[in-house]
Amino acid sequence: MRQWRNKPHCWKVGYSCHHPINQKLAIPPIRSKSLSQAVGLTHQDYSRKTCPTRDSRLVGYGKRRLGSLQRQHDSTIYALSTPPGRSAIAIIRISGPACLHVRSLGSLFANGVKATGRYAALRTLYEPGSLLFADPQVLDPNALVLFFPAPKTVTGEDVLELHLHGGAAVVKAVLNAIPKTLLPSSQADLHSLCYAEPGEFTRRAFYNNRLDLTQIEALGDTLSAETEQQRRLAVRGATNALAREYEDWRQKLLYARGELEAFIDFSEDQHFDESSGRFLNSVATQVGQLRRQMQTNIQNSFRGELLRNGISVALVGAPNAGKSSLLNKIVQREASIVSKQAGTTRDVVEVGIDIGGFYCRFGDLAGLRGNPPGREDIGEIEMEGMRRAKTHARNADVIILVLSSEDLRADAEIPLINSEVKDTLRSCDAETQRIVCVINKSDLVQTCIPTSEIYTKLNQHSVLQEHSVRGTLPVFVVSCKEAEALAGTDNSDPGAFQTFLQGLTSVFESMTTAHQPHEQFGGQVDSSRCELSLGASERQRRLLQQCAKFLDAFLDDVRLADSHDHTDDEDTAAAETDVVLAAENLRSAADCLAKITGRGEAGDVEEVLGVVFQK
Repeated sequence: MRQWRNKPHCWKVGYSCHHPINQKLAIPPIRSKSLSQAVGLTHQDYSRKTCPTRDSRLVGYGKRRLGSLQRQHDSTIYALSTPPGRSAIAIIRISGPACLHVRSLGSLFANGVKATGRYAALRTLYEPGSLLFADPQVLDPNALVLFFPAPKTVTGEDVLELHLHGGAAVVKAVLNAIPKTLLPSSQADLHSLCYAEPGEFTRRAFYNNRLDLTQIEALGDTLSAETEQQRRLAVRGATNALAREYEDWRQKLLYARGELEAFIDFSEDQHFDESSGRFLNSVATQVGQLRRQMQTNIQNSFRGELLRNGISVALVGAPNAGKSSLLNKIVQREASIVSKQAGTTRDVVEVGIDIGGFYCRFGDLAGLRGNPPGREDIGEIEMEGMRRAKTHARNADVIILVLSSEDLRADAEIPLINSEVKDTLRSCDAETQRIVCVINKSDLVQTCIPTSEIYTKLNQHSVLQEHSVRGTLPVFVVSCKEAEALAGTDNSDPGAFQTFLQGLTSVFESMTTAHQPHEQFGGQVDSSRCELSLGASERQRRLLQQCAKFLDAFLDDVRLADSHDHTDDEDTAAAETDVVLAAENLRSAADCLAKITGRGEAGDVEEVLGVVFQK
């Protein structure tokens, strides 16, 4: 280890200078003995001793990065912020240093706007340069102009908003006039005044620390939300609470890695009270707690994706069981063809609808049946429809098993589920998919079987038992015909259809409620933090999963180092190697968290060294 560590190596921004493994991470102090006493060096002494060119190279990197951002922010952008088309009001937003020139006297309007900002001013907009003539060209006679000075603006820059009449010709004329407001001399200083690229206002808000990546993703969810649950999900991520939690985890990993770096560099020169195995175990205790908390967030992110992307619902059953009638009644229109002839639906008929605030995608599938003797053979088209139905059912989040009341007999097995339907249900994942049973056509049953007996038989069915939650399978008895015929009458729930929709909403709620672990370190479970994790996007979830893999690798390295923690020199060297690998895994884990928020990577070296020398 000594010889390897003293070998020269290349500098890389984001890596600690004293060996190539170093980079950021964190956790609270582990040992009672302070690192400053063990090390006996100051931050400046250690920096000069290990890497005399570190400061100059960091400064050069910083100048290059800031110069690139400065060139980008010198330009001024503008765009229509409201949807295109005719409307009562249209808003044009301008962001950048040229806002001071656009709002100045003699550009778009005869009278300027207050420099203090945040005051609405009613102005007449003119064609730039036309005020020099006796009959200036008016673009909009009554426009509202608002100026917002930096830095407390949506982009962190000077922002000017023009509230116009929403006619397409008015908006087009003002958009064409804005680039003409700059004088040739000011254009040289301000570089450019150009139309914004898609997402450029948000990009500038990120560079100016007005938004982090988690808030930007939540902003996209807010704009695309169609249902109440999607709106609530977007609101959870609109604050930076989720980003603060990720940063808190990264800081914990930063401190943990700082402890490991000190142990790697100074364990041979200074006396430490703990062996490498015991030291790693103390760090692993903190990392293990963080790993369990991260797993909870990963599980909740899957539930949040159901709210964001919609819940896929598949209607599965035998031919002529009433699946198409059930779909039409749910969506309140004739989305699928209904006929007494069996096998009418051959392809997947998918319809999106809002049920109880949940966006759902219902799929009416082809009826599943076998080919017993004495019945019509299954044709090629029907076979393909059945194949697509099985595939769609396996990918659905909720399966509604539709059974016909006509098949219920007091002296027969309840329910009558054919072999094709059974095989499809067996191929579904009991952990991630839910099954709801609906017995349709209850109006056709002459001899009514007790409802309690139907519930009991269904819940005892071998195929359905493994999909039941807490031992109970949701079962509903409905009549689409009665629901249609008695609609608008005094009957509060014709055909028991509202009961079915309310039960279906309860199933959706149970699938999308934040998972809360039974126990959590540091006290009781914080339900609000669990609710926040529902707002994690797919990108965040993938990075969390990648981070969790590095933490698992770290815990494996700890177990390996503990097995090498003996007195002989060979095992001591092996344990030290395990410590180096463990520190690298913590660095990679922290990098994943930094990528989620887009913060923290550039200051890695200084943060890690600060942990080592501030303790």
